[in-house]
Amino acid sequence: YAWDANEEYLFKAMVAFAMRRYSSKSTTQISDVLLCNVTDRVSFWFVVTDSSQNMTAVPGSVVEAAIRMNRNRINSAFLLSDKTLQFLKITSTLSPPVEPSTPVWLIVFGVVLCLIVAGIVFLVVAGIQQRKKKNKESTERENLEEKGEVTVTVENGIPCEALDLKAGHINGVFAADDERFTSL
Repeated sequence: YAWDANEEYLFKAMVAFAMRRYSSKSTTQISDVLLCNVTDRVSFWFVVTDSSQNMTAVPGSVVEAAIRMNRNRINSAFLLSDKTLQFLKITSTLSPPVEPSTPVWLIVFGVVLCLIVAGIVFLVVAGIQQRKKKNKESTERENLEEKGEVTVTVENGIPCEALDLKAGHINGVFAADDERFTSL
């Protein structure tokens, strides 16, 4: 950060502005802000004097309150933040980090648990519906068999094609249309 005479002037002007805004009767001028021990790392301390009272220093508590009240304007003037522009003995204006009322892990745990419960409920309901459907089909088959209308053959738990036993059934694969070929 290039710190030169213009930056010093801007800082003094911002402190004078803060003092004027804090105390409406204050007539703080830029010349009333004195910078001391300025280093290359832009580190210094400053004093605000009151020229109306024969160059006496303004109490530190008043200066702190004025800077705390206008700190965002000072930070904005230098395009800095409370992390980069630090005033010793003046607490930061940043709000503390927001902590959720419930821990994040608890929220994730709740979501995963809800998904698992929803999956289990879905599987149970689907099983009940499938069992009802199977029971309904078996009762319909039994009713048809009792009436003697259709004979249903069940092999390996799978209902096969209904056969009309009175008329018979011819398997077309083994029926030969003509006897041209020699039998083996």
